[in-house]
Amino acid sequence: MQVEVTEREDGVIELRPQVPVPASQAWFWTDAWQARERQADEDVAAGRVTSYDDGESFLASLSD
Repeated sequence: MQVEVTEREDGVIELRPQVPVPASQAWFWTDAWQARERQADEDVAAGRVTSYDDGESFLASLSD
């Protein structure tokens, strides 16, 4: 486990556990990407999604 060490102005040293993120996955945890993830979750919860049973139906919808 990794920890973040911070010394406060009052002299207290705080230790916070940190979960290491592989460099190849760091993009997923950026503020911008997480905002888009939250938007997608909101869209799903509000029913603003379309489902397809097969690839042909999906491809046909692209030409509409």
